[in-house]
Amino acid sequence: MNTSPAHGRVQAAEEGAQAQPLHYGDPVPIPDYLERHYWWAYVRPWAVRVFEREWLINFILWGWYRRLRDAALDAFGEHMPGRTLHISCCYGSLIPALVERVGKSGGTMDVVDVAPAQLDNLRRKLPQSAPVRLMLRDSTDLKLPDATYDRAVLFFLPHEQPREARARTFAEAFRVLKPGGKALIIEFGKPAWWHPLRYLYLPFLAFLEPFAPDIWDCAVAEWLPKEWKDRIVERKTFFGGYYQRLLIER
Repeated sequence: MNTSPAHGRVQAAEEGAQAQPLHYGDPVPIPDYLERHYWWAYVRPWAVRVFEREWLINFILWGWYRRLRDAALDAFGEHMPGRTLHISCCYGSLIPALVERVGKSGGTMDVVDVAPAQLDNLRRKLPQSAPVRLMLRDSTDLKLPDATYDRAVLFFLPHEQPREARARTFAEAFRVLKPGGKALIIEFGKPAWWHPLRYLYLPFLAFLEPFAPDIWDCAVAEWLPKEWKDRIVERKTFFGGYYQRLLIER
């Protein structure tokens, strides 16, 4: 998710330059749903210190974090020139790995989040020379130009948002993509009827993730913006449908 205690710092370099990752932008209010339901996981600095452990994230995802991270990396391949947008920070090594590929390809990457503690945490994980801008933004109102990015990534973000906020986040993600650009979504899916976690774990997870049942109970097209329902170019499922990877082209 997205934020930074050092509000209003000045950007260290122009777009496209090799820049020290700093926090940019004016303060952004933490959304009510994020503060109410996820303060313990994303918003407080102590929460970041607890959850920024890849073994813990891997445990929470039933041993699938590394495979899902690699599935995200594989979706774009080794060569990632141009401009990449990651919407919301995430724990683990995915963003540093993406940044490494982007840098080797001569590209640049922007990461937005609304929680300052998350941007602070990500800054610590990146080399100072990384071609990255960290920006304090709300995913439902990115305040970025239209048709700017070659690709956008949403890694386990949609299930954490109420339906209205999720729809606005998707609309913003697609708005800032260039024609032909691709949006990658890694998310929970709808487990097969025989999947034991469908009955044993999903009810518990729904208590912690109150907006996630929308993802489990609906077809993919029902939680995508109307104009993008026919733009899915790839859907791959993992772990009996428990997780899914979507690639959508503008």
